[in-house]
Amino acid sequence: MRLDKFLKVSRIIKRRTLAKEISEDGRIEVNGRVAKAGTSLSVGDELVIRFGRAIVTYEVLQLNEKARKEDAEGMYKVINEEKIEKETDF
Repeated sequence: MRLDKFLKVSRIIKRRTLAKEISEDGRIEVNGRVAKAGTSLSVGDELVIRFGRAIVTYEVLQLNEKARKEDAEGMYKVINEEKIEKETDF
């Protein structure tokens, strides 16, 4: 399954176009490599996504073409979530 579609179906990112933009900005890594929207995912892959001031690491558990809202969270597991502190300019 494509990265952008997985992010939309799993509801990690609400819109597929937004998922594509974030990946084109180089803010998503799959298994340690910068990923594009068309990157193919497999069960067990590790995603690292930079959201504003947070870096969240996910593990892909399922690849479903469609998922109800209740089932979407079962598609991934949050491994780590860290906040990025604001850099100060002197």
